Parts: sequence; C-alpha cells; structure tokens
Amino acid sequence: MLHFHKPDVEQFFQTLDITDFVISPDEKQLVVTTNMNGHFNLWGMDLPNMYPYPMTFRNQRSHVLHYDQKGEFLIAGFDQDGDENIQLYALQPRGGSLLPIRVEEGEKHYFSSLSEDGKRLYYTSSKGNPTYLNGYCYNLETEEVTMLIEGSEAPIEIIAVSEDEENFIYTKHYSNTHTPVFVRSHGEDLSLTPASEKEFMVYEAIFVTADSVYFTTNFESNFSYLAKFNLHTKHFSKVLEIEHEDLTSFKADKENNRLYLVSKSGVEDRLFVYDLSREAYDLKKIPVNLIDKLAISEKGNLYVLGDGSTSPANIYFQRQDGEEWEKLTNNVVPGISEELLIEPEVIRYPSYDGLEIEGLFYRADEENSNGHVIHWPHGGPQSAERKMYWSLYQFLLHRGYSIFAPNFRGSTGYGLEFMKMVEQDWGFGPRLDNVKGIEWLIANDYVDSNKVLLMGGSYGGYMALLLHGRHAEYYKAVVDIFGPGNLFSFIDSVPDHWKPSMAKFVGDPVEHKDKLTEDSPITYLKGMKKPMLVVQGANDPRVVKAESDQIVEALKKEGAQVEYMVLEDEGHGFSKKENEIKVYRKILHFLDQQLVR
Repeated sequence: MLHFHKPDVEQFFQTLDITDFVISPDEKQLVVTTNMNGHFNLWGMDLPNMYPYPMTFRNQRSHVLHYDQKGEFLIAGFDQDGDENIQLYALQPRGGSLLPIRVEEGEKHYFSSLSEDGKRLYYTSSKGNPTYLNGYCYNLETEEVTMLIEGSEAPIEIIAVSEDEENFIYTKHYSNTHTPVFVRSHGEDLSLTPASEKEFMVYEAIFVTADSVYFTTNFESNFSYLAKFNLHTKHFSKVLEIEHEDLTSFKADKENNRLYLVSKSGVEDRLFVYDLSREAYDLKKIPVNLIDKLAISEKGNLYVLGDGSTSPANIYFQRQDGEEWEKLTNNVVPGISEELLIEPEVIRYPSYDGLEIEGLFYRADEENSNGHVIHWPHGGPQSAERKMYWSLYQFLLHRGYSIFAPNFRGSTGYGLEFMKMVEQDWGFGPRLDNVKGIEWLIANDYVDSNKVLLMGGSYGGYMALLLHGRHAEYYKAVVDIFGPGNLFSFIDSVPDHWKPSMAKFVGDPVEHKDKLTEDSPITYLKGMKKPMLVVQGANDPRVVKAESDQIVEALKKEGAQVEYMVLEDEGHGFSKKENEIKVYRKILHFLDQQLVR
C-alpha cells in the first residue's frame, strides 16, 4: 500500500494567486496577473480555450491592467520587489517586451484611464509633488505631457475621465475616512456632495452619461449608498440606499442601463443590480464569498474575480441576464480537496465597553488539533478579516492550529462610525477588543488559557507587539510580520503622500506625544518576555526596515528571546512564492517549538 506524506507548507502555498484580470474588447482574450511560475507575471487565455500562456517575464506583481478599447495594446503597471513605485508600460496583446510609457526611477504613477482612441493616458504621479501628487495627461503619439491638476492641502488622484475628455473626477485624500470627490468641468471645480462639516468617504465615481456622475458615498450616513450628481444642474441626490449595506465599488452596464454594486457586508460581499430605468434593485447570486474585481463587457456579460474561505481566487463568467456562472480558471489547492478545507465560524462577543465585536474562528479538526489557537489581529487597521481563502490559514489548520481573527474597532464593513474608532487610538480600544476576545474564547471553552499564540502582520504586527508588551500573560509566543514598534519613527518614515493624513490616522507627534508614547510597543520592552520571531521586508516603503531593526535591537539589549528574518527582495508583503514559503516554513518551525513548552 502506498503511503503519502502529510502535506507540507509548500503544497498549500503552491496555490496560485490571481490578483487582477482584464478582458479584451472582443471578449476573445482573458489576461490575468498570477504567479503561475512562482513569480507574478501576466498570462493570457484565448477564450474559450482555457490553456494559459505567458505574456510577460518581468517576475514582478502588476498593479495596473487595462485594455485599450480597440484591442490593440494593454497598459500594465509594475513596481520593483515591493517598493510600490509603480511604473507604466504598454504591451502587445500577444505579450513580449514591455514598452516604457511613464517610467521614472523613484516616482509613482497611478493609472486613471485611457482615451477611447487610445492616444491619451490619464494618470496621477508623484513627480514634482511627492506629498500631494499631480494629475497629468500623456499623449502617446506626441509624448507631450500636460498637467491637469496640482495637488495641495491633501493628496489627489484622478479616478475617472468623461468620454469626451472635457471633464474629470478626482479625490482629495485627507484620511482613510475623509475622501471627498470633485469633478473639474470646463475649468470649474465642483464638489459631488453638498457642503458639510462632517467627514465622509466617496468610494468610487464614474460618468454614466455625459452630464451624470454616479458614486458611492457615506456622506452624512453611517453606511454608504449610491448617489448621483448632475453636472448641468449641479444637483446632488441619493439614488439607492439599502439598510445596513455598505455599497462600495460598482460598474456600469451602459448597454442595458443598469449598475452592478458590491456591498461589503461584514465578513462577506453581496452583489446588487440596480436598473436605472425602473429605479429598482435585485440581489444577484454570486459563486464567491468575496469579490476582488468586477468587470462588465460592452455586450453586458459579467466577469468576477473572487474567492471564499475554502476556495482560492478564480475568475467566473456569466452571460448577460444569465443565471449560471462559468468558471474560467481552475485554481485549487494541489492534492487537497475542498471538502478537507475548513470554513470559519462567525462569532460575536461584547468588548470592555459593551461594543459588539464580530470575528472568525477557524477550528482545526479534532483528530488533527494540537489544542493551540493562533490569535491573528488583522492589518490595516482600517481593513477587515473576511471569508477569504488564505493558504496560511488552511495550512496551519491542517497542522493542528485553530485561528481566532477578530474585527476589532476600526475594521471596515461595519459602518463609518465603527471604522473611525481606531483613528488617533491605535493602542487602547482596539487592544482591549483583542484582549476581550481572548478572554471570551477562554471563558467559552474555545481554548485553554495556556495554549494561545499571537501572530500578525502590518498593523497586526504592531498589535502583536503591543499585546505582547502589555498582556504577555495571555500568550506563549509572538510573531511580528513587518509591524511598526515605535509610532513616532513610524509616522516620520511613511511615504510622503501618506504624511498629510498621519495626524488624523495615528496622531500628531507633538500634540499627542503622551498618547503615542503610551500606544508604542517599544514603551513596553520589559513586558516582552515570551519567545518572538520578527519578519521584515528590506524594501518595505510603509513600515521601513528601520522599524523592525529598532525593536529587535532594543529587545536583544533587554535579553529577550527574539529571532529576526529579513527578506532582501520584498516590500510590505510577498511578491515571490519562494519567499512566502520560506517565511511560513520558518514560522511553522517557530510555532511547533512552542508546543513542547
């Protein structure tokens, strides 16, 4: 009888990541961003033939993917080893060499749109204004660059251009919870919303007709809704508001006069179809828990990139007005059936002040369980833990670890008020939400009090450090993946265009000195007595390497048990499969060592 070995970390992490896609105008070619060869590249599929072929060999993640309307070329954007300095290139439909379009070392270029004739590129760039950014138009024929808008007060970004190119929409990013949007129409700047002293967000805005801008916003509301602005009358109006639904991204099906709207509803997404003629909406069945990207073809066909807790990201297709979804990609976990993967339980518990916190609890199978729970505070912090597929989770579950992932205050998907609760309070309310979650798990027999491990990345890494320093009694060991340890140096070292919002997001180093000191993990070094592993990307532009260097050096001076792993060719995450596997194999070894303690 043949005996196969228990799946290793590599088997789970050889699952492909599909992060973006675009469909050609004639719907005969699908182009995806995926790490099929262990590195991110563009791959093509000639529909209905689903066999993929390589189109680029850059071995870098694409952050932009756009087909021109004539189907003659694509625009793609790449950074270098996670440095987030996106450069824009043109690519032929059959792939091959990349033609530089907007490439300047050290600068960032954010794609907005391409004119209908494919001759003019609209984008936002850090060149000449790294703090507030500028908006430009680049003529692909003459190579002439025209500045359309100069950023001031807050970083700007052009997000849409009208078909006649007479008007464009741009955002002002004051903070993650205050992003008003404006339209520049014939030289005049018009706010899409009435004047208000309240902070609010506009998620997405598009020209549906020549004189109508539709957008999703939580202007004077806790949850976001669909609104409309008329350029001629300058009138704002609510179009569609669904109770307790956060309508965020959307796409227009102009051929059939309707909109498809994605709602971030707690730990899952929902898709609504709004008929502009009937002024009525319907809930549409989708084959995924979460929608990562939605696209509508000129014929009204629907394409969705999405995933679920037990199903990796795939692209699905539905014909106009159809009911059935066709799976265009077949991304699976090699050698492991979906039935063996574990769905999370949605749990809710009261925090220290009575606020209800929702979270996900993944329970390892009883026969595999080692009895330990990994507490995972998510990154962001204005993000959320949702029913997504993550190789890390399923691998750890397979190796006997259960996982607790709470959506503490500041998380998205629970309304604007909840999201704002983390601003200028990184280390009090969210920290106690996490502590109360562990106490709830212990009280309700989800875990023994001496079998809790702690791990997080980015803000989650920060929270892991802070919980370790202030509540080490709850944990056996701690893993910090590129988390800031000193809020003062973190505020000073973030990218230039983040700096205008840092006082609102984290705090002002002068005005909030005492609070930032209290909330900085480095203040609590003497409390960090449990074994630690710190992971850092050398090219990280968000949480720079000096942050982890600082905390590791300080911990070693205190005699703490700390291991340090630096990835020389990564930024704020993993762009290379071999690095991801190497890190999580190291983490598994570190965690397994704690089981015998």
